[in-house]
Amino acid sequence: MRNFLAFIRRFRVLFFFALLQGFALSIYLTFVHFPRSQYLTTASVVSGAIFEVRNDLTKHFNLSENNTNLQKENIALMESLPSSFIKLNNGLVKINDILFHQQYEYIPATVINSTHDKRNNYFTLNIGSKQGVERGMGVFSSKGVVGVIHNSSDHYSVVKSCLTESINIDVMIEKTGQFGLLKWNGKDARRGTMSGVSNDTEIKKWAKVVTRGGGNIFPRGIPVGKIEKTGVIEGKPLWDITLKFSENYTSLQRAYVIKNILRTEQEDLESLTPNDPAL
Repeated sequence: MRNFLAFIRRFRVLFFFALLQGFALSIYLTFVHFPRSQYLTTASVVSGAIFEVRNDLTKHFNLSENNTNLQKENIALMESLPSSFIKLNNGLVKINDILFHQQYEYIPATVINSTHDKRNNYFTLNIGSKQGVERGMGVFSSKGVVGVIHNSSDHYSVVKSCLTESINIDVMIEKTGQFGLLKWNGKDARRGTMSGVSNDTEIKKWAKVVTRGGGNIFPRGIPVGKIEKTGVIEGKPLWDITLKFSENYTSLQRAYVIKNILRTEQEDLESLTPNDPAL
């Protein structure tokens, strides 16, 4: 304590001078407009820069959580769309309605491994049978169709993507209703083909192609891509249609698995249909 008091006494003049300087500066900035405005502007710029850096860091560390929350919000929205329901009876739709029954549910997933440069490409998802995933379920993203579940374990699933040789998804041109199958020729990860469309119909460039809703896998209306170009297949009355995919499979990170609640019922009924037309 004695040393501290001695230190204060030794530098008391310097401390008193600093105090007076601070007091004078505060009065100057208070009553003189230009220096005050310059000071406040500089302080605002510095504070703004600090807040911006802090916000960027916060967004980076919260990105995964924000994406997960966004997926949950998307699921709630998708499950409220008409395409997720089937109509049970004819009549007017009411707000608290019993005329419709939910047909599709959606399970959020993250892509943890993928390929896009092979003849047959697959995605690995971080969900499996424990979350209700089964072979044959459809998979899509916020941009469009991704593929079909090929196999699953308790906690993981492998998706046969649209970039495979054997992919066959029922699709249609949205405005005209002309339907065909989605295929991939193994050349370009951003482009596929639509087969089975008769060339006696007019096909417009950049027409939107969506899922048709057949095959018990995808609901109707999920984006697939847009028609980039057409050509005539030699010797066949069909168009050669090239699509530009809605989804970029080289950078896919988030996806949804589609659970068709009524799939078993439909398949059981269709299995009773006789193969012989005479029966």
